[in-house]
Amino acid sequence: MSDESSNDTLPHYTWPLLLAGQKALVTGANSGIGKAVATGLGRSGADVAINYITDEDVAEAMVKEIEGFGVKAIAVKADVSNEDEVRAMFNTVLDAFGTLDILVANAGLQRDAAYDEMTLEQWNKVISVNLTGQFLCTREAVKEFKRRGVREEVSAAAGKIICMSSVHQVIPWSGHANYASSKGGIDMLMQSMAQELAPLHIRINSIAPGAIRTPINRKVWDSPDAYAKLMKLIPYQRIGEPEDIAQAAVYLASDMSDYVNGSTLFVDGGMTCYPGFATGG
Repeated sequence: MSDESSNDTLPHYTWPLLLAGQKALVTGANSGIGKAVATGLGRSGADVAINYITDEDVAEAMVKEIEGFGVKAIAVKADVSNEDEVRAMFNTVLDAFGTLDILVANAGLQRDAAYDEMTLEQWNKVISVNLTGQFLCTREAVKEFKRRGVREEVSAAAGKIICMSSVHQVIPWSGHANYASSKGGIDMLMQSMAQELAPLHIRINSIAPGAIRTPINRKVWDSPDAYAKLMKLIPYQRIGEPEDIAQAAVYLASDMSDYVNGSTLFVDGGMTCYPGFATGG
């Protein structure tokens, strides 16, 4: 990036040990937002399972990095849209950690196309990973939370689930109908789980990121012109960093948010404030 966007650096943050003694699984955790979230949970005291589907070397390097914080870490390969692989992944995590306290259902992808040119394969792939994948992973996590119940010495909740959504659960996105539909589905899935499971002290919330500096959207931030166009959509006038999402995830996974359930935390610099209307539309 040029100096024109040098004011978008993330403020310094000290990671308190809010999650000491807890066990976490983050899906899609070896790149972008998932990588930052897994690292943030580890910095905050949790043992972390890093789910990945490609780039095993990156996942293994993350294990070493997170173990450097004085916690345990493992890497687990699994396709979240495959029921058998999800079950095997949870068995591996439970064997390694003994239980699970936190699930961050982060894995997701895009297959973009104009609506009338979108193939069924493109539609099904996005829905199966982004939405069905969250169903499969959250279902397995809930089974463990219900089996074990609350451990008051660790957390006030029996378990915490964080669904990774997007501002596009509420903002339509031309050329991305499959992606926006998957994120809208996540919103209602999350709320339905939260309503059903709250009496068991299982908390479910979502994070809805806006524009975040990750490789998947590099074209919208890696040149001064692209960055200037992006800033028209963000009242706070900086792009989000993966660590912004990690900090939100640590909060939602901790007892600091114990009375937060069934909510979506938008971490978007105000993108959902309809900035086009700031001057009257």
